Amino acid sequence: MKLKNLKNQFTETLKDLFEPEEIAVFFYRSLERLENKTRIDLILSPELETSDENLVLWQRYLSELQRERPLQYVLNQAFFYDLTFYVEEGVLIPRPETEELVEWILKTVPKDKAIRILDIGTGSGCIAITLAKKLPLARVTAMDVSEKALSIARKNAVLNEVDIQWMSQSVLELDDLSASFDIIVSNPPYVRELEKVEIHNNVKQYEPELALFVSDEDPLIFYRKIAQLATQSLVPGGYLFFEINQYLGAETLAVIDAVQFDTPELKKDYRDNDRMIRARKR
Repeated sequence: MKLKNLKNQFTETLKDLFEPEEIAVFFYRSLERLENKTRIDLILSPELETSDENLVLWQRYLSELQRERPLQYVLNQAFFYDLTFYVEEGVLIPRPETEELVEWILKTVPKDKAIRILDIGTGSGCIAITLAKKLPLARVTAMDVSEKALSIARKNAVLNEVDIQWMSQSVLELDDLSASFDIIVSNPPYVRELEKVEIHNNVKQYEPELALFVSDEDPLIFYRKIAQLATQSLVPGGYLFFEINQYLGAETLAVIDAVQFDTPELKKDYRDNDRMIRARKR
């Protein structure tokens, strides 16, 4: 089957579910994965064909996308801060907003110092692994309550050739972290149940609820707990970084301001939403 006909099939099959630009991304990412070809290759050689073996995979990809399964899970691949990560159901798909959080950390910390970093709720390991990759002198520890997430994160550490210390632990059950750190970072669950109506089906149906949702009654439970632990375990002058719920910026600032930190800073993401906080321990 000709690849240009497959492209038309993707467009026709998915047109009622996704925008044309998104469908094009689905097709060209699949093209790279299955055929090792790019958009330019197809433009230059419009009569290119796929093999019978690959056609079976193309049809499987299309069927899964039609069920609104995220492309990253279909391909078992996500890109984050110029690195490649293995993903499957059980871990959140890395987001561009989290890349911005990592960028803020990298602009804050010294590159030539052996600092200690803790990532709480590591998921796929995207934050911890990227920091370990970009800060080769850093000693990075990553924590998660999900054994499946830790298994995937370990695979990603091997894939990206970094050494991470792992902790299988619920942060909510800890009284202390039993170590000191220069940086503590977390992208904890923060979507309230009442906000589920805003979440697309591909997220609600496939991504892990444990990593996404918190109760409406106590949506800042993770921020309060982590901030308390950070007051004990961050070195003086150390930094706490959070990704946050865009609707709860002021409330999250208040939680952190109530403990031993200098005035925390609230930063917007590329969509102009309140998305991350940095606070320095006194």
